[in-house]
Formats: sequence, structure tokens, C-alpha cells
Amino acid sequence: MESITHMESITQDTEAAELAAASEPLAHPECEQIELGAVLHALSDPMRLRIVAALAQGEERSCKSIDLPVVKSTCTHHFRVLREAGVIGQRQEGTARLNSLRRAELDGRFPGLLDAVLRASERQ
Repeated sequence: MESITHMESITQDTEAAELAAASEPLAHPECEQIELGAVLHALSDPMRLRIVAALAQGEERSCKSIDLPVVKSTCTHHFRVLREAGVIGQRQEGTARLNSLRRAELDGRFPGLLDAVLRASERQ
């Protein structure tokens, strides 16, 4: 009985933390603040490349809709790295974060980079 109460407490704490995180504003760099080194670092990881390739299809997607073979905390880390580098945009809708590729901004700042990286990742 005590373990059930403890599990309910953990679940409630997790839900409260997720709701608190959902209310925090998401930081995105302005287009002119996007740095080549940060973008290249963000795109250097295979899991992050999978995320970018999925978003390159053009649809806004939730984090959960992109199947990655990693735990939730690692997945969250990858999305944060991409967002902070300026590669993706995220917006909150309820408790879900919807993601989109910042293609126009990246193409304007670094013409051809995103397409070259995506083409190269397809050959691996």
C-alpha cells in the first residue's frame, strides 16, 4: 500500500514538473545570432540529424512523434541543443512541444548548408 502511494506521489511530481516546464518561455536565437559553429555542432549528432531529417519533411511535429531509440531525457536534450543553436523552432501547445525546422532562416544565413548536410546524412 505504501509503495502505491509513493508511486502516485512520483507521478504527481513528474506531472507538476512537466506543467511547470511547459509554462517556461522557450529561448530561440534571432536569425542574426545563429552561429555556424553551433549549427554544425547541433547537426553533428546522429540522433539530432534524425530529428532534422524528420522535420525537413515540412510538417510541424511533436517530440513524441519522432521515433528515437533513446530515453526521454536524452531526447529532450537533443531537441534543446537544436533549438538553442537555431536549427529548430519550438512552440508550446498544452503539455506538448511542437517542432519545426527553421529552414528559411538557416538558408538565409548559411545558403545550401542544410541541404548539403541532409544529403550527406542520407548516404550514411
